[in-house]
Amino acid sequence: MSDTVAPLPAAYFPESYLPLLTGQRLALVVNQTSTVANSHLVDTLLAMDQDVRRIFAPEHGFRGSADAGAQISDGRDSRSGLPIKSLYGKTKKPSAADLADIDVIVFDIQDVGARFYTYISTLYYVMEAAARYGKTVVVLDRPNPNGHLIDGPVLDTAFQSFVGIVPIPVAHGLTVGEFAQLVNGEGWLPEGLRVKLSVVKMPDYAHDRIYELPIPPSPNLPNQRSIYLYPSLCFFEGTPVSVGRGTSKQFQVYGHPALPFGDYYFTPTPGPGSQDPPLNGERCRGEDLTHLSLAQARGTGQLDLDRLINTYRALESAGVTFFSRPDFFDLLAGTDQLRLQILAGQSAAEIRASWQPGLAEYRVLRERYLLY
Repeated sequence: MSDTVAPLPAAYFPESYLPLLTGQRLALVVNQTSTVANSHLVDTLLAMDQDVRRIFAPEHGFRGSADAGAQISDGRDSRSGLPIKSLYGKTKKPSAADLADIDVIVFDIQDVGARFYTYISTLYYVMEAAARYGKTVVVLDRPNPNGHLIDGPVLDTAFQSFVGIVPIPVAHGLTVGEFAQLVNGEGWLPEGLRVKLSVVKMPDYAHDRIYELPIPPSPNLPNQRSIYLYPSLCFFEGTPVSVGRGTSKQFQVYGHPALPFGDYYFTPTPGPGSQDPPLNGERCRGEDLTHLSLAQARGTGQLDLDRLINTYRALESAGVTFFSRPDFFDLLAGTDQLRLQILAGQSAAEIRASWQPGLAEYRVLRERYLLY
């Protein structure tokens, strides 16, 4: 299969999903990535006389401009006039009242293939609510730009959180549609609930195909290089190390004022998508990864542990506590074992070897739910 023609999301093929939506009262789980060519899915469906009643907004909001972790408020879409209900903050799942006048919930959001990227957690909670209140979920599938990557520790359910909702690896190699089928098929919703689910497939897609996102999926993943590096660099978010929030190279640099290596210096400052970045105003030393080609950033199918381990050793030697947020680091990893292994001085190869039994079991499980 050639990579010269990019795969297209399912939303681009209304004929494949309009039969599931016509005559139904609709709620849409969407953000700035939910486009059909040059039109937003909300506008596309309204132009086709579909009965759209409500918008549900994930982390970063309907327009995708809010900071990571920022409270998202309810509101109204200025263009369509539709009410917007936040699914990020105090309320992460639709209520019975939110769904009282809804028959079908349509999920169409671009994911990046990392367990701690919260859009799949929002999908999980939407599926739970739909199952409880007798609604149908329709997922319009989109490519996983890290679909070639299956790696990292499988989540221990003792560490379940919004940045790790089900027992899959850090890099899971699933589209959002496959993720939904896995959750539903394995009975992973609370109390073994199962939802009425339809996944609208993409034509001409395969997990190893290169897909460059036309729209940044969140404020701090501004380009394809950042999306490729994100599954490895995100572990630093549980440490005092900056990953470039507050710069123009988010998730393409990393550093700290006390880091004794690296020939790149940067100073995080407040800006769009990061109003109070880590190490705000402090001059950091580290590594600039923007020199990597996209092929190099995409890698060969493994998470990079060497940067994490080398930075841990260097900062600890400099008197800086690396695991400054151990609980959050463990939630990102989905286990406390990665942190304990690094503390014990294990090498990247030793740590990676410990993942293999869980990854082997996961690959067998994943096969049952693959659509491509």
